[in-house]
Amino acid sequence: MSGVSLTLKDIQISLHGRHLLQVNTRIEPGATLTVMGPSGIGKSSLLAYIAGFLASDFSASGEILLGERCLNSLPAEQRGVGLLFQDPLLFPHLSVAQNLLFAVSRHVSHRQQQVDQALEAVGLQGFGDRDPATLSGGQKARVALQRLLLSQPKAVLLDEPFSRLDAHLRQEIRQHVFQTLRDAALPTILVTHDVEDAAASGGPVITLG
Repeated sequence: MSGVSLTLKDIQISLHGRHLLQVNTRIEPGATLTVMGPSGIGKSSLLAYIAGFLASDFSASGEILLGERCLNSLPAEQRGVGLLFQDPLLFPHLSVAQNLLFAVSRHVSHRQQQVDQALEAVGLQGFGDRDPATLSGGQKARVALQRLLLSQPKAVLLDEPFSRLDAHLRQEIRQHVFQTLRDAALPTILVTHDVEDAAASGGPVITLG
């Protein structure tokens, strides 16, 4: 599968006139860039700027390019950028299958078949009718990842997505996520405090601050 690169061209972010960060880099398809640094340095703000929902308190400049396409003037929903957070953020009022269907375009045929295949790919076949509240932490993380992939992003942003998992599960889910994103040729940015997350991603590391 061929993907596109994500280029951050002289990105600078400030908060109330205080300079937070400057980033100038390119992430190739299937590669993961890890961004580390203390709390408050602007790691999550960088992701928000790329995704298109940076709060108005911040001022930011620099180009965000996905392939040859500049994202700066596009609303968040048109940028083709997927996000995974600390919390899986599954909709509690929807079943597992409905959570996944939410990500599939209504113009796509065989939507239910795509959902069934997505669940089977992560060993959760037969879980479609389940209430998300009945899933384990690892199962919720897998469903969140599959929902992201079904939305067909061109790049992925990971904001400490493993931090609430216990050590054993963290290693397993982390490995699964990075391998899946590599296979899908998606350029990825990971924000984390954990050096093991950075090592597992197998890509370059930027330390801010």
